[in-house]
Amino acid sequence: MRCDSHVHIVGPCDSYPQVPDRTYLAGIASVATLKRLGAPRGIARFVVVQPSFYGADNSATLDALDELAGHGRGVAVIDPRATSAETLAAFHRRGVRGLRINLYSPIKAPGGDTLEAAFAATAAAARVHNWHVQVIAPLQGLLPNADVLAKSPVPVVIDHYGLYGDKRPGSPEGRRLLELVRLPHVWVKLSAPYRHDRGPLNMIPDREWIAAMLDAAPDRCVWGSDWPHPPHHDDQKGANLEAPYRPLSYETLVDEFLAALPSQDLVGRVMSDNPARLYGF
Repeated sequence: MRCDSHVHIVGPCDSYPQVPDRTYLAGIASVATLKRLGAPRGIARFVVVQPSFYGADNSATLDALDELAGHGRGVAVIDPRATSAETLAAFHRRGVRGLRINLYSPIKAPGGDTLEAAFAATAAAARVHNWHVQVIAPLQGLLPNADVLAKSPVPVVIDHYGLYGDKRPGSPEGRRLLELVRLPHVWVKLSAPYRHDRGPLNMIPDREWIAAMLDAAPDRCVWGSDWPHPPHHDDQKGANLEAPYRPLSYETLVDEFLAALPSQDLVGRVMSDNPARLYGF
């Protein structure tokens, strides 16, 4: 069974309020719509990642996991200094398998605004239930903290190819990222090609980067759609203004990714086997 390892679920604002310091108002993105989009490509498992505009209120993510009924796993956002052991245990029962540190969004992260400050406490909370820590940060923020991630006591998942920007795999920055990905506890999400250097609506993944990531970690790469494709930061113009999601085809995004993989064996690993191991399906 194929898995989309990076999606967000957004509910009505009156039921799931978004944080006051958000940079745009996110529209509804439902589990029902997501399942309908995934079905034509055999995608029936989903990893729901807590978006920045919900802060540390994981209600929408947890309710989505309940609705997915065993076909979902979650990545939550917490303030590790203020979240009880009982809360973490309840999260685990409902399908959470990781904690996210977000240093990419303009919204202040609950656990601290630097990777070094946030990581130790977040990893300690994750370790209790054998969870991973997922990190989203641009490459220039990720690499200065590579030693922190390299020494992690729990698995680390790097979002969106490490947000490499315009750097190539053979550049000094690219080689350092790949050195990190080669470590046996580090995973990477091959997701969101439009977050890089080929335009905000690009759906074609960079084959050089895919080849480099798969060479470094063929059994620790997973795919994610980043649905519902958040608006570009330049289009986020205020807390009360609903910014439209990027108008991308889910099926095309899947097809372009599969076309970039060099073998059916790797299709099976990246789309099914690897996420099943990482998320405990």
